[in-house]
Amino acid sequence: MAERAELLLVLTTFPGPEQAREAASLLVEKKLAACCTLLDGTSIYFWQGKKCQDQEVVLLIKTRAELYPELEQKIKEIHPYEVQEIIALPVTLASQAYSDWIKDVTSD
Repeated sequence: MAERAELLLVLTTFPGPEQAREAASLLVEKKLAACCTLLDGTSIYFWQGKKCQDQEVVLLIKTRAELYPELEQKIKEIHPYEVQEIIALPVTLASQAYSDWIKDVTSD
């Protein structure tokens, strides 16, 4: 059995699809992400003492754990929000082929 890369699913939100697409493209080009998936949604949250509701785009980022520090830094550099949602979830199970693919496309 081949060694599997430690994978992460990283989530962040953007205020619109164009910003999310630009971020996704940049992260893939820089090999910080193997794949990014954009999902439209509604966020309900508190900000500065007020309840808010906005349309946002959730960006699902598939990557390797060792790339997380650089990925987080890049998201902070390009993100328009004052406080960025950056959440990393460990992938406990993934197919061998998918794991190998992520490792391959995010390596030099």
